[in-house]
Amino acid sequence: MKIAIARDGSYVSQHFGHCEGYAIYYVRDGIIFRQEDLENPGHQPGVLPGFLADHQVTHILAGGMGPRAIDLFRDKGIEVIIGVSGPVDRIAQDLIAGRIVPGESACTHTEGHTCNHE
Repeated sequence: MKIAIARDGSYVSQHFGHCEGYAIYYVRDGIIFRQEDLENPGHQPGVLPGFLADHQVTHILAGGMGPRAIDLFRDKGIEVIIGVSGPVDRIAQDLIAGRIVPGESACTHTEGHTCNHE
């Protein structure tokens, strides 16, 4: 398993595409054995799913993500978990322990869009 968590500083970003970068966790037998950070190459439609797939990511976590991006990640075989918040290290541990409960996207991309990332 290779987890990418959209981050701003050391916290989960509320919008995966406009985050500072991605905290990457490699997991084997339920244990994180390596971590690195990838810089966000920029928010362009359709680019980030390929970028993270090229880095063999199997799971992406973020506070929010638009529905088109979710579909593009799923097309690449990447599991999407949205509606999470908190420190990225804790979120990675919670995912491994089975304590993550997906929630509503913090970024809906619907009329009245308020995720504040324009």
